[in-house]
Amino acid sequence: MHAGCLPKHPRAFHAMTTPFAFVFPGQGSQAVGMLDGWQGHATVAQTLAEASEALGEDVAKLIHDGPKEALALTTNTQPVMLVAGVAAYRAWIAETGLVPAVVAGHSLGEYSALVASGVLTLAQAAPLVRFRAQAMQEAVPVGAGAMAAILGMDSVQVAAGCAEAQAALNQAGEVVEAVNFNDPAQTVIAGSKLAVEKACELLKSKGAKRALPLPVSAPFHSSLMRPAAERLRERLASLTLAAPQIPVVNNIDVAVQQDADAIRDALYRQAFGPVRWVECVQAIKARGIGTLLECGPGKVLAGLVKRIDAELASGAVYDPATLAQAKTQLEGTTA
Repeated sequence: MHAGCLPKHPRAFHAMTTPFAFVFPGQGSQAVGMLDGWQGHATVAQTLAEASEALGEDVAKLIHDGPKEALALTTNTQPVMLVAGVAAYRAWIAETGLVPAVVAGHSLGEYSALVASGVLTLAQAAPLVRFRAQAMQEAVPVGAGAMAAILGMDSVQVAAGCAEAQAALNQAGEVVEAVNFNDPAQTVIAGSKLAVEKACELLKSKGAKRALPLPVSAPFHSSLMRPAAERLRERLASLTLAAPQIPVVNNIDVAVQQDADAIRDALYRQAFGPVRWVECVQAIKARGIGTLLECGPGKVLAGLVKRIDAELASGAVYDPATLAQAKTQLEGTTA
């Protein structure tokens, strides 16, 4: 882990505050100016400089100026969301010294979690996620794949409906799968455009409240991403991973891995496998943690946490004001 990322005596802080988890958002939470609230914060400025050097471009300018269309490009979205999550995490550590008991990330957010844990450096992770994004974009031609959010139906029914839609089409290359298990009544499906459209129709006829097409450029986490995953696996093999300093609950197995090869393998399989977010949140709770803070832009994961388990406390850290609120929240819930 980078110098300055961990406090000198982290255990002393845990004695004074409630244990908490940090969860990092993924693609979809990006926005032009999303780091403007940190203007003048030395730690955030240093993080942006580090990422810019690793990527060979001015990341701060891209985030501040956009335009929106540029940020929405997968090859930009993935690195800027990584950087935004890491910047918020480092600012938190610099300001509070409070280390989470466990970390996790939704989809791409898992890479931010691995940087926070010290497994990857930001200089390693930024080019890695850009490579991942390029490989994913090239795996399926733009317009050939699709994703949609299915609302108001449990995930077992959604998965069954996808299988039924795919079987009904019975054509090579027509694939649709449940890929993001976000909360008990929200499951994202992905695959070929025709199969996703067929599944949306079928699931609405079976009682889904809504089937919302998502504005994405590739069918992330579906089996159509396997060619991208194979390229990612080669890239991961070339990187030296450090031992985690904080447990990371991964998406694909809902497991905490210590071994570098096991972490690499989980990242490889995550590219074409489902994000089991409901189970990740439940696994964090099972470790005796009652507060999950979203670290990075937006409040999407904080909202999902409440819908997954109303007993859990949630919050967000995306600027100095929310950082102060979250710190007060933790101190206020000390046993």
